[in-house]
Amino acid sequence: MNQNRITGLSAALTAERGALVNFVALLEHEQRMLVENRTDQLLELSGKKTTDALSLNELAEARRSLMEKSLPQSGANAVIAWMRAHSPEGLAVWQEILALAKRSQQLNRTNGELIQLKLRHNQQSLAVLSSAVNKANLYGPDGQPSFSPGSGRSLGSG
Repeated sequence: MNQNRITGLSAALTAERGALVNFVALLEHEQRMLVENRTDQLLELSGKKTTDALSLNELAEARRSLMEKSLPQSGANAVIAWMRAHSPEGLAVWQEILALAKRSQQLNRTNGELIQLKLRHNQQSLAVLSSAVNKANLYGPDGQPSFSPGSGRSLGSG
């Protein structure tokens, strides 16, 4: 096996692991902000999350390309067997990558659910406020009284 390919793959795995560690930390930070209702910073965080996700995709694609060139077969078992034989330290990094990817999926799913929950809450609050405003309107757009308690007559009508 070409030592340059092993070294390149090891470097790619290390870079991807580092990016995943940072991405998981970002998702955990997002979750804390959602739970603590500190939503004012979410827009800024969203931009960073998008940038980091794109970077992660690029790193994963580079690693996949190196694996395709280096490994005689594809699939999870083939990767593990190849790593055991050619790069035992790379195997540990690979297993860490798989665990971090799973963690990031869980965090992202949970954060999405938290965002949907907050969105529903905000929509319900807006509906309640909107209803209260409509009920409290004593004057119509023309400046005439529009309040009619029970009798169906407006204020000032005989």
